[in-house]
Amino acid sequence: MKQQQIIDWTREDSADLYGIRNWGAGYFDLNEAGEITAQAPTTDGNTQSVSMLEIARGAMERGLGMPLLLRIENLLDAQVALINTSFARAIEQCGYNNVFRGVFPIKVNQQCQVIEEIARAGSPFNHGLEAGSKAELIAALSTLDNTESLIVCNGYKDEEFINLGLQAQRLGVQVFFVVETPSEVATIIACAEREQVRPNIGVRIKLASKVGGYWNATSGDRSIFGLGSNDLIAMVDQLRHHDMLDCLKLLHYHLGSQVPNIRDIRTGVLEACRYYADLVEEGAAMGYLDLGGGLAVDYDGSKTNYTHSKNYSLDEYCVDVVEAIMGTLDSEGVAHPVIITESGRATVAYSSVLLFDILDTTRFEPVELEHTKITEDDHPMLRYLQDAANNVTAKNLQESYNDALYYRDEVRSLYLHGQVSLRERANAENLFLQAAQKIRALLDEAEEIPVDLQALPEVLSDIYYANVSVFQSLPDMWAIDQVFPVVPIHRHDEAPTRSAIIADITCDCDGKIDRFIGRQEEQKTLPLHPLKDGEDYILGAFLVGAYQETLGDLHNLFGDTNVVNVRINGDGSVDYNREIQGDSIADVLSYVEYRPQDMFERFRKLAEKAVKDGRISPQQRKQILHTYTASMSGYTYFEK
Repeated sequence: MKQQQIIDWTREDSADLYGIRNWGAGYFDLNEAGEITAQAPTTDGNTQSVSMLEIARGAMERGLGMPLLLRIENLLDAQVALINTSFARAIEQCGYNNVFRGVFPIKVNQQCQVIEEIARAGSPFNHGLEAGSKAELIAALSTLDNTESLIVCNGYKDEEFINLGLQAQRLGVQVFFVVETPSEVATIIACAEREQVRPNIGVRIKLASKVGGYWNATSGDRSIFGLGSNDLIAMVDQLRHHDMLDCLKLLHYHLGSQVPNIRDIRTGVLEACRYYADLVEEGAAMGYLDLGGGLAVDYDGSKTNYTHSKNYSLDEYCVDVVEAIMGTLDSEGVAHPVIITESGRATVAYSSVLLFDILDTTRFEPVELEHTKITEDDHPMLRYLQDAANNVTAKNLQESYNDALYYRDEVRSLYLHGQVSLRERANAENLFLQAAQKIRALLDEAEEIPVDLQALPEVLSDIYYANVSVFQSLPDMWAIDQVFPVVPIHRHDEAPTRSAIIADITCDCDGKIDRFIGRQEEQKTLPLHPLKDGEDYILGAFLVGAYQETLGDLHNLFGDTNVVNVRINGDGSVDYNREIQGDSIADVLSYVEYRPQDMFERFRKLAEKAVKDGRISPQQRKQILHTYTASMSGYTYFEK
């Protein structure tokens, strides 16, 4: 970074560098102090700006250390309302003759606090839930108290699943059973006849339409879910035979979790409407069209049809859906159905931010110490390497790099054969870094950067060690190369002069973050600030509300992080509504079948034997057992 840029650096430079206003969707910005703020819609109809650093400090003062999952209830409420009001506007604008009913798929974030908040915020809009298992159906039935809201049951359903839903229908709950496989039809019919309840039946169809993005396996002929046209006809005939064709009310499809291109969305709606119209022609009651999920989140802020983005706004999405339905069904004289979407990712992504602190750094830079000086007694290869480092110019970058690399590798080989000392090897590594850093600094002056040197900035970037587990809290980053915005939550009035990747505290080479959003394309390093002695440096991984909270594993036995739910008030104050302590060491050990009490007893016997053998005193045994017990109840992450 050039010196002039460093001197003139402002928070506007940071906003542009990290793309905060591009991916933030109006929910995140920067204040005058250079801190990221949550722009929270409040109950009085206004928007309050609150520093996320201040929220984090408040949580830490309450005993919730880093890493910390921060849920901002206002943002969850705002997204629920936004999806419903956007569809309402599109329906009014286009003259659509029915309503919208959203359902949130519980699988996207099963946490009780999240589901309860969605039910509360969605109640004025009759926003419901989608359940893909018996456990999720039980959660939905215990959470929704608005009988105008829908519960859509997807997934494979046994008799217990179906009977529970039928009993809920007796209570006035609007439960829909979506047929995923042909064999489910007979089970639903048998259960309904036995319980003497007329079920609300839906059917999931396989669309030929394919979409882009990671999660496109749910679209196309090879989708593992849904019925093809032959199975659909067989289902219609089966229901007609049992005088239950009037129970077939809903058509469902699902193109994918994150559909980046609006054209794919429109194509899917058009194809589904053809099936819908034909089912009406067959005599099915119909009345509901469930588009599934797919409403994307613009993770990188590029507003393109790239995997991690989307090339449409929410309003455009709603209007395109409504217009596509009307354009097909009006020509067939078919009444407009209730529109259902299962938007999960777009509902919850913005409301959760994973906060974590940086513990340490590694820099790949030469050091200036007494032991690094080259003497006459050192091997000649070190002097050759020193000359290569001293003679770097903008015109001989490739040659200088080749020389430095060759001499360093020669010294490494000599070390293996015992011909140079450890100190000489250390000096060689230091001289190589000196040459490499000089070359890196001159790359901008080169007319054309040689291919061999294009990755040099990445190779020489810092490693920042984060107090977090990627496997536990950001599994999609590791598993499918998902990109989330990762940004410091403070110091944006300073230039970020370091370039780094982020390593977590698991002892695994995959435990890292080395793909970041950039101005034009993904970057392999992230601009960060140098650490300051005695000061925390806190980063936030944003837009992590979808899937990340429940997909994590226990790699190295790092458990769930601390969690805090906050609500920002109209006067700018913050309510810390719910706090959940992260997993203790005893918790995670119990998850993998250890019994903490048995473990303590075995350790106690070991300590008692040490007393008998005279290695420790009884008083020392007491302190050792206390330390063991305290550790067992401690946080699995780094504690200061």
